[in-house]
Amino acid sequence: MPFIDRDEPRFAEASREMIQRGDYVVPYLNNRYRFDKPPLTYWAHTVTYRLFGENEFAARLPSVITAAVTALLLFAWGRRIANERVGWWAAIIFTICVQMFIHAKAAVADMWLVMFMTAAFWAGYELLRDRLSTTATPETPQQTIQRRWWWIFYLSLALAFLAKGPLGWLPLLTVAMTGFFLPGAQLNRRFLFFTGALVTLSIVAVWGIPALVRTNGEFMRIGIGRHVVARSLVAMEGHGARSMWTYLGTLPFYFVTIFITFLPWSVKLPWLAKKLWRNRDPLDRYLIAGIAIVFVIFTFVKTKLPHYTLPAYPLLALLLAKALAQAENGGRFVRRAAITGAAAALIFVCATPIMAQYFPSKQLVASARPDLTREMEFGAVDYKEPSLVWYARKHVDGYMSDLDDDEVQPFMEKPGARFVVLPTRLAAQLYPALPAGWKTHRAEGINTANFKRVDITMVIKPAS
Repeated sequence: MPFIDRDEPRFAEASREMIQRGDYVVPYLNNRYRFDKPPLTYWAHTVTYRLFGENEFAARLPSVITAAVTALLLFAWGRRIANERVGWWAAIIFTICVQMFIHAKAAVADMWLVMFMTAAFWAGYELLRDRLSTTATPETPQQTIQRRWWWIFYLSLALAFLAKGPLGWLPLLTVAMTGFFLPGAQLNRRFLFFTGALVTLSIVAVWGIPALVRTNGEFMRIGIGRHVVARSLVAMEGHGARSMWTYLGTLPFYFVTIFITFLPWSVKLPWLAKKLWRNRDPLDRYLIAGIAIVFVIFTFVKTKLPHYTLPAYPLLALLLAKALAQAENGGRFVRRAAITGAAAALIFVCATPIMAQYFPSKQLVASARPDLTREMEFGAVDYKEPSLVWYARKHVDGYMSDLDDDEVQPFMEKPGARFVVLPTRLAAQLYPALPAGWKTHRAEGINTANFKRVDITMVIKPAS
């Protein structure tokens, strides 16, 4: 499947430019700063690019690996809190749902965030285990266990930040909430918050300080100010409500979309809610606190996308697996739901070759490949998608220029080989007859960023 939406090609191209520049501190996209996310995902892509080449598989492989590791974490955590059945079921529930089927193989930062947040949630549970569980601790001395899990907790928070910013610190808020239902838990004695914060911030600072110095603080102002604070207060990139009434109407957004994104398991959510309302133990409360924090925070954030609540899904999978293990027909439901989800996923995978032909960026560049040379510059009108940058820059060294209609002909008249991508109707108006030696290529398809049909043409001016 070619890259979907705008985020996948953005991450993939920024990682490629990181290798080309030899700059592993400040990411660039199309020769401009990219402050949207910290660098961990780009670093991972540079490794897989060197191993497998600069392609979709290499860009998506880190997400596949982190999704698999998260499933293994859930298996181990579930087995530790209950038994092997709970561990297996938690891993299966997490792996086979709509949300994971999409994001476990997407070339974005979300799975890194989910993996490290899950590790932090588990470490937080271990540091509170004597208050959350009646299970006896293993033969390892308690002091050693606490020290090990303390390090895992704060290292995970640091790496979660390097994956996707301050959202990775939500497990800290979950731990703080446990003080309401675990009075006398002596949280500061267990977690040593001040020392832990120093450890986390020190790890982040190894990258953060050079990045801030080199960009004169712009990484903080835009990366945190715009992409974290501003997203919370205003709708960005068309995602979310622009008026107060629309905002109020979309408050239940995630409580509705979960019934789609958590399929096939979401059919059991009303049953789970009813069960936990009647009876819940301290561990249930801990898991519910983590889930609630994620859902409540993103409910009040103005910019909304279904995957924002993905970090809560491992906790939800573990909570559901724990409840189903106590239900009379839990095993039968897990088997049927897993088979249904896996079959639906298989059907979708088999349909991918049919869907792939409707991705215009890849079609267009593949068609024009024999006419492209490394020294070419290129521009685009109207269709200025990151996927075009990704596929075109596999074959040319130039960067995409953002052009208006009246800038096309002056751009193409400049010395040197170049091409421009523009709507076919505009190409016909500007070039009813092509200059000698020039060529055109055309592609039609669906722009997956806005799901609109596009008809685009590439006009190529070869080297003189």
